[in-house]
Amino acid sequence: MARMVLLWILAAGAAACILTGALPLSETRELLERIGPVLLFVTAATVVSCLADAAGLFRVATRFISRAGRGRIFILWLLVLALTVLSSIFLSLDTAVVLVAPLVVSLAWSARIPPIIFAVSTVWLANTASLLLPVSNLTNLLAQQRAGLHPVAYAGLVWAPALAGILVPALLLWLVFRRQLRGRYLPPRDPVPVPDRGLLVLSMVVVGLLLPALVSGIDVWIPACLAALVLAGGFLAKQRSALRLDILPVQPVVLSVSLFVLVQAAHAQGLTGFLAQAAGSGETFGALLQLAGAGALASNAVNNLPAYLALEPSAESPVRLAALLLGVNLGAIVTPWGSLATLLWYDRMRSLGVRVRWGRFIAAGLAAAVVTVVAATAALALSS
Repeated sequence: MARMVLLWILAAGAAACILTGALPLSETRELLERIGPVLLFVTAATVVSCLADAAGLFRVATRFISRAGRGRIFILWLLVLALTVLSSIFLSLDTAVVLVAPLVVSLAWSARIPPIIFAVSTVWLANTASLLLPVSNLTNLLAQQRAGLHPVAYAGLVWAPALAGILVPALLLWLVFRRQLRGRYLPPRDPVPVPDRGLLVLSMVVVGLLLPALVSGIDVWIPACLAALVLAGGFLAKQRSALRLDILPVQPVVLSVSLFVLVQAAHAQGLTGFLAQAAGSGETFGALLQLAGAGALASNAVNNLPAYLALEPSAESPVRLAALLLGVNLGAIVTPWGSLATLLWYDRMRSLGVRVRWGRFIAAGLAAAVVTVVAATAALALSS
């Protein structure tokens, strides 16, 4: 309820900015032209993920890693990290927390492993692994668009800090949970219930073809929309009940548009000059760390999307844009509102009965964010 109230307040504020002229109509038009394809991709990708989940794709993947762990908790945990990383990179961090996290937490319950281990591991890695490809995070798409980089060139720019964003949090998680990761569990033997094997195969084929298309250089909304239409056609023919309105990400899209408008209006009123000093300039390690740190602080204060939008004008080059992404992606793991993914994750954990102690979560996230952002920024400075 509180989230809906906040959503309506932000939407009303955005509408007021346009109606009062705080954001001129010419700038509003330019903004919509920029974010339209991005939000279309987000919507289509969400539909693809939800329908693939309805077909049983993620349940099959989870059962596979459960058996592949061969009864050893540490190996199972590594496989959970791998599934989270792959989902975050190729299908976005929101997919990782909304679809993968509940499945691996249920897996932990059934294997008699403390579920908080898998819960925290997925939300940390979903955020910190969402750097390698433009499609991994909405902020990445905006940065790639601003820099005018091909997806392969974008990946070539951020591969080193992206690797640090995976390895450093994984090491920290192991240090925290190493005692609980010892021992064995009993792998499940029952087959995964699949509502329709044909839809499962279709989802595997569609997702398998979609992933390379997203890095081909084609505007990502095009293959994403085609994939969504193909899957929707399959479900229309065989399982219409899955085609519900709630698979459309209405609230995230409304939230994103509202934040876009509010931050752009703030820029029109002089926000850029106010933040320029905090963001710094230059491409030395210290300068990049200053920008990344500003992005991390702003993300945990207000959310990573408005933080990126507010600081984007101060990131004048591809390398500085990458540094900003380090802050708003890898650093947004401290507060519950640091990223939308963390808020969505908390809703799923609460529904599953997993207790999150926010004091410990924030303290651990703060330590991890500092170490990860510094390591990733060093990797960026050395590789660029």
